[in-house]
Amino acid sequence: MPSYPTPSHARSGPRRRSLLTGAAGAAGAVLLSGCSDSASTDERPSAAARLRARSAQDSGELLGRYDAVLAAHPSLAARLDPLRAEVERHEKVFAEGSAAPSPAAASGSPSPSPSATPSRKPSVPKDEKDAVRELAKAERELAKRRGNDLLDAPPELARLLASVAASGAAHAYLLTEGDK
Repeated sequence: MPSYPTPSHARSGPRRRSLLTGAAGAAGAVLLSGCSDSASTDERPSAAARLRARSAQDSGELLGRYDAVLAAHPSLAARLDPLRAEVERHEKVFAEGSAAPSPAAASGSPSPSPSATPSRKPSVPKDEKDAVRELAKAERELAKRRGNDLLDAPPELARLLASVAASGAAHAYLLTEGDK
């Protein structure tokens, strides 16, 4: 027998300290899981916005190519103007939903966007047919890249990328058919 008095009844169940420690651990787990869930949902829209911004920039660079060819070969205007107008619309549509719209889109002015007038002007062949072939090649490459990009894009952006990629492929076809 112990030399000290023992309580006649032993406490059953968890002690207060155990309950508080368990509650704090559960609250921490809930907070951590809440943070990770919100981070994963925030990542997707920002990736989509980056993809839209890059697509707008790509369209702007292609628009710059059209402008350079038209400046070097004004006689191609009747053939290239409708295609150039489509590329300009593509740039505007992509810029509408991107994280950082181009200054031209923000000001609402129809003037060429900064991406349409890059700091380094694309070189244009002296021969009109070669210049048009290079435009067709650029259209094909961009259509292929957009086709690859749409695989990882959210549904609405994937539909837009598919539509613009198909348009680019049609432009490439129209540009090469004129040579025949």
